[in-house]
Amino acid sequence: MTGEASGNLLITWAGEAWFWLTNNGLRIVIILVLAVLAYRLWILVVRRLELLVYDEDPDLSALEKRASAVSSMARNVGLVVVFAVVAMMILEQMGLDVTPILAGAGVVSLAIALGAQSLVGDTLAGFLILMEDQFRVGDAIQVGDISGMVERMNLRTTVLRDVEGTVHVVPNGEIRIVSNMTRKWARAVVDVGVAYESDLDHVTAVLEEIGRELAADPAWASSVMEPLEVWGVQSLDASWVTMRAVVKCDPGDQWAIGRELRRRIKDRFEREGIDMPYPQQVVHVQRQG
Repeated sequence: MTGEASGNLLITWAGEAWFWLTNNGLRIVIILVLAVLAYRLWILVVRRLELLVYDEDPDLSALEKRASAVSSMARNVGLVVVFAVVAMMILEQMGLDVTPILAGAGVVSLAIALGAQSLVGDTLAGFLILMEDQFRVGDAIQVGDISGMVERMNLRTTVLRDVEGTVHVVPNGEIRIVSNMTRKWARAVVDVGVAYESDLDHVTAVLEEIGRELAADPAWASSVMEPLEVWGVQSLDASWVTMRAVVKCDPGDQWAIGRELRRRIKDRFEREGIDMPYPQQVVHVQRQG
């Protein structure tokens, strides 16, 4: 190849490159600029919606925490969508046929969907749990046979720690029925067995007085929402009558209040001479003569 031919070829390549840069290259720059603007606009909209639920209190409320989690997820989803669209548009400007890529992506997506149905189900269930505010970190819940305090939660799993300190990782898709024991208010329920010979009116009066003393105690007054109520006879057992007393209290305090009530009831019943029977077994020994 002569020098003149090489020069002509170089001029041709330079002209083609300049044409591509002034047309397709400029379009790619415009696409990138529009993508950045679109993502920043999306972030602005998400941020504005997030600010609607915020107040001046430095402590985040449950609604504010939920809004923060949802906005974080919305930012990530927006970034993925913008990146995918921009990548396809840039490849098209570079002269590549994106139809096979889209078809291949569809096949790969189908394979991933078939192989990760449980993952998708867990993620969708986690999103619904978050949106419906079924429970949050710090709540005491029961899922099936597992109960404990919610330590962590995300879109895929919920981590519970039971009373023995055992950590349970529950996939959100496995949560069919959840019982939240720490929402708005709770109730401490105490069943007390007394002898059939006991004066039930006197027992009721003593229980109500114990409830008033508990509500007046500075250590427990802030947790008690309503005075103790004696609901009456709960059951007639073989050796005793079961009386039920309840106290409406702050969520999460029902177990501590129940333990304190049982301690006070035992001490007070002993002073009042109210018999609290317990099962006894008599063994007869026969001597062989």
